[in-house]
Amino acid sequence: MSSPIWTPEELSSEARPLEGRCWRLVEAQHRVSTLKLVDSLDEQALLEQLIETTKPHIPVECGHLHYLLATPFRYGSNYPTGSRFRRAGRSLGVYYAAQRVQTAVAEMAFYRLLFFSESPHTPWPSDAAEYTAFAASFKAARAIDLTMPPLSRDAESWTHPTDYAACQQLTDDARGGGIEAIRYRSVRDPAGGANLALLTCTVFAKPAPVDRQTWRIRLGPSGVQAICEFPELRIGFDRGSFAGDPRLRDMRWPRQ
Repeated sequence: MSSPIWTPEELSSEARPLEGRCWRLVEAQHRVSTLKLVDSLDEQALLEQLIETTKPHIPVECGHLHYLLATPFRYGSNYPTGSRFRRAGRSLGVYYAAQRVQTAVAEMAFYRLLFFSESPHTPWPSDAAEYTAFAASFKAARAIDLTMPPLSRDAESWTHPTDYAACQQLTDDARGGGIEAIRYRSVRDPAGGANLALLTCTVFAKPAPVDRQTWRIRLGPSGVQAICEFPELRIGFDRGSFAGDPRLRDMRWPRQ
């Protein structure tokens, strides 16, 4: 498959305003995990501060943001393996999110299954894991949409399940054209929801999350079940939901 060629000037000419909310999921233990190591809240705060000093620095333009929004833009260390719109190594940050919480849940479900696919002898967890879904408000003056013409003509390149080379090159050229955000179809969501790659932290309209939900996600031999109580939402993914990705085709579903 040949890589599409879009110059920074061409991408700049396709830029349009885009705003709204976008969703991400994190494990619910993201703040309380250090509590078991200390005897008081003051000690926990000190420990969190010490841990913070060991992490790559946050760019000045992101300093006013809540850490959940700023973290993907940390610089100063090698990005380990690369992702759809970010190269491995020392590369600029990208904030990945979904336009609907259901799509964010699908993305998390896929990557949790991917871990177990690559660890075929790891038993399924006995209990559901708890996650926090949080929404951020964003407003990008210059965004491109890979689901709309003319960029959609290269959809095969933008949605390849494992080869990110075309998307990474697109990101380099988009930055050169002053693009702040990329809207694209989720490769993982069986419902075909839309994702966002925010290329700069300056597009956040508010400095902290604007909404939160608690989700419980259970993995097992029949697939994945995800439940949110407030508001009441339920999503299920069976064994075939992510079969389009070659890394899950040989999943060992029955296990201890």
